[in-house]
Amino acid sequence: MKNFFDFTGKVVLVTGASSGIGRATAELFGECGASVAISYLKNKSGADEAVAAISAKGHGRFVGNADGSAVGTATVSAMAFQADVTTNEAVVKLVREVEENFGGIDILVNNAGSLVERLRTQELSEARWNEVMQLNATSAFFAAQAAIPKMLEKGGGAIVNVTSIAARNGGAPGSIHYSSAKAAMLTMTKGLAKEYANQGIRVNAVSPGVIDTPYHETFTAREVWNNMSNVIPMGRVGTSAEVASVIAFLASDAAAYICGETIEINGGMLMD
Repeated sequence: MKNFFDFTGKVVLVTGASSGIGRATAELFGECGASVAISYLKNKSGADEAVAAISAKGHGRFVGNADGSAVGTATVSAMAFQADVTTNEAVVKLVREVEENFGGIDILVNNAGSLVERLRTQELSEARWNEVMQLNATSAFFAAQAAIPKMLEKGGGAIVNVTSIAARNGGAPGSIHYSSAKAAMLTMTKGLAKEYANQGIRVNAVSPGVIDTPYHETFTAREVWNNMSNVIPMGRVGTSAEVASVIAFLASDAAAYICGETIEINGGMLMD
């Protein structure tokens, strides 16, 4: 039987991959044989740890960071790239650096994003609105735009956008900027999918619900977090690994006829 999760020979870029869902996704692709580019903003140690974790699972091929420093040997390769994806210039530079080190990207996972801070409507400035939109949605579009030419040269590819349940339910109070940006990603996913489906590039998205990540350590009050499981039919919050496995599925040939879809990963909290 074909192993649909063998990504040997594939180049994967995961943005925002130094912790949480991004890191779990990067490490899973590495475990499945891919060469993985890990982008990060400030958490260099987390990115380096992800590179080391991927490297430790293989044998015999050099693995290093973008600055040339070695972190081990493996049958897969991984590198960390620092990038502030709130600027389009940095996004394009990131994609070009990955291509220079690995070759054309086969799989792009647009995971970078954040609420930045909770703000009610009357507190939300134009600058903060633009920052959150750029970080979550605009960066994803320009990463796709930059990666697609090489995908077309290689005969196809896969893009997976990481949106949020907030895109469907409006999010918790103080997150209208974040939920709006994530909703934009839903529409973007469908638009890109329609444009490139007949050229071999599949574009899909995942929409995580309540997942145990550093996001909630920062933006969710402890008393609210402790009661989360009460509103989830499965009775528990999700894990980053559970989201990563769906991302890998959408990028794999097992999802060869899935295009323009968003998979909800929320333990039954929101059902179509």
